[in-house]
Amino acid sequence: MSESDWDTVTVLRKKAPKASTLKTETAVNQARRQGIPVETVQKYNAGTNKQHAAVKNTSKLDRESEELKHKTVSHDVSKLIMQGRQAKGLSQKDLATKICEKPQIVNDYEAGRGIPNNLILGKIERVIGIKLRGKEIGTPFAPPGKK
Repeated sequence: MSESDWDTVTVLRKKAPKASTLKTETAVNQARRQGIPVETVQKYNAGTNKQHAAVKNTSKLDRESEELKHKTVSHDVSKLIMQGRQAKGLSQKDLATKICEKPQIVNDYEAGRGIPNNLILGKIERVIGIKLRGKEIGTPFAPPGKK
C-alpha cells in the first residue's frame, strides 16, 4: 500500500432530514440565519379535535322523545330458525358454516337480538327449508323453479 491510500478520505452520505425535524424551532431559526426563506402557515382548526361538521338531522334526533333502537328479528322467526335447525340435526355452528356466516350471527338470530338481513334470512331459509319472510312465514320452503 502506498501512502496516498492513507490520505484519501471516504465520505458517507447522511440521510436527508425528515420533515418532522425540519419543523422544529431550532431548524427554523437555523434556516432564517442562513437566509433561506421560511414559510409558516397557521392551520385552520389545528388544535381542535373536530372530525366532521354537525349533521343536519342532529336537532331532529334531539327533539325525538322515544328511544331509537334497531328493529330485531321477531320472536316467531327466531323460534322457526331454532326448530328448523334442530329438525335438520344441525348445531348453530353447523348452520353458520353452511350459510358462510359467524356462529354468533346464528346465535343472535335465534335469541331474537339479530338485526334482520334479507341475505342472511334467505340463506337460512334454503338450509332449514322453512320460509322466514313474507306472508307465508313458517311454511315449507320450495327453491325457485320447484313447485
